[in-house]
Amino acid sequence: MNRSLVIVLGACALIAAFFGSSYLAGRQFCTRHAAGAGDDLAWLRDEFHLGPADLARVRQLHEGYLPHCAEMCARIAAKKRELEESLAGSTNVTDAARQKLVELGELRAQCQAQMLQHFVTVSQAMPPEQGRRYLAEMQRLTVGSHDAMEDAMSGSPGHVHGHP
Repeated sequence: MNRSLVIVLGACALIAAFFGSSYLAGRQFCTRHAAGAGDDLAWLRDEFHLGPADLARVRQLHEGYLPHCAEMCARIAAKKRELEESLAGSTNVTDAARQKLVELGELRAQCQAQMLQHFVTVSQAMPPEQGRRYLAEMQRLTVGSHDAMEDAMSGSPGHVHGHP
């Protein structure tokens, strides 16, 4: 019985040491990465290997665009609320709801066009090769944001309606 107790206590000590070291390592990892979390352009610097001067130009463009972006988001959110109000309690899609959908779609299209123009401007502030790669990725994300759903719903080969 004594030997079994020693084995169990030894195993418990090893498990506690493992979990303790895992906890400390995880905390150190999170602390190290959270320190850079305040810089929302750190990913851009790292992914596109931007130097300080390039990053400063991009940061200036980014910060200049943020108020306009926030305004567009607020306009879209307000239009979504209007749409929700026109749909509330209704069992049919009314003409007013259809009009709100059109207006919401127009706002989203306007927002996408403005974002794409911003991405072009940012890409031009970067070294040429990195700028081309950045612009291609931003275009893919901006224009392709609905691609998966549209592909799944379009009856494309390999897709069944509603099932990706």
